[in-house]
Amino acid sequence: MLVRGKPDWLKVKAPTGERFAEVRELTKRMDLMTICDSSHCPNISDCWSRGHVTFLILGRRCTRRCAFCAVEQGPPEPPDAEEPERIADAVSELALRNVVITSVTRDDLPDQGAGQYRAVVEAVRATSPEARIELLIPDMGSSSQDIGTIIEAGPDVMGHNIETVRRLQTVRDRRSSYDVSLETLRTIKRLDPSMMTKSSLMLGLGEAYQEVVEALWDLRAAGTDLVAIGQYLRPRNGRLEVQEYVPPETFRRLAEEAKDMGFLRVASAPLIRSSYYADEGASKETDSC
Repeated sequence: MLVRGKPDWLKVKAPTGERFAEVRELTKRMDLMTICDSSHCPNISDCWSRGHVTFLILGRRCTRRCAFCAVEQGPPEPPDAEEPERIADAVSELALRNVVITSVTRDDLPDQGAGQYRAVVEAVRATSPEARIELLIPDMGSSSQDIGTIIEAGPDVMGHNIETVRRLQTVRDRRSSYDVSLETLRTIKRLDPSMMTKSSLMLGLGEAYQEVVEALWDLRAAGTDLVAIGQYLRPRNGRLEVQEYVPPETFRRLAEEAKDMGFLRVASAPLIRSSYYADEGASKETDSC
């Protein structure tokens, strides 16, 4: 079932094209960060060439230290009060129909950064009212109040990643956990049953197939509507080794199982990431999200 040595299906093309250059120039000019850059995402060429950008808010440094993550750790910067307006201007200038916003974890802030999320969503809504807004949030310290603050801003989708199966949760920061992530997803649904929720799983960390199936069932039990499943790839200077490269047929098999469980949309393929093809998730169920 498992393939060792980086296979051909994980090769990606080098960044190129006018649209890619436009996004690069705009994010630099407006002093905006993207998770595409910060996490060294393999899909940056494809996404940016289509004008699909995942904005990273609340600074470039995370207060947690997960072994698989390429985002900087260390003392974080204060929230940037002008960031919401700059993101709204970028969305308008790029004429984005779908906007994805995520952040580093900010355990140092009293509201975990919820107020900044709300401000960004409200700013984007004011300038691009037709845009579909998807958020990928941290666990917000398990605070219903802070999660509620974000929900009140009215995003279309709220995601929180469980990352991996229960047995392998030690790859995450000790303040994160499988059960806390499930509770975060349950809290979103409890506060707003109509909110679409989303989560994702990385494969290739040494998990067994049945463990992935069990994690999918746990996500469904938490009310999760959308799920993305992709291959873990070690980032530059990453601390966590890839244990195996999972072949495309396994992702397809998991997609079928997930759809049978009742997920509304399933994205399952080696290069899938949480927000990849967020604009086409409804039509490309097994290879996009």
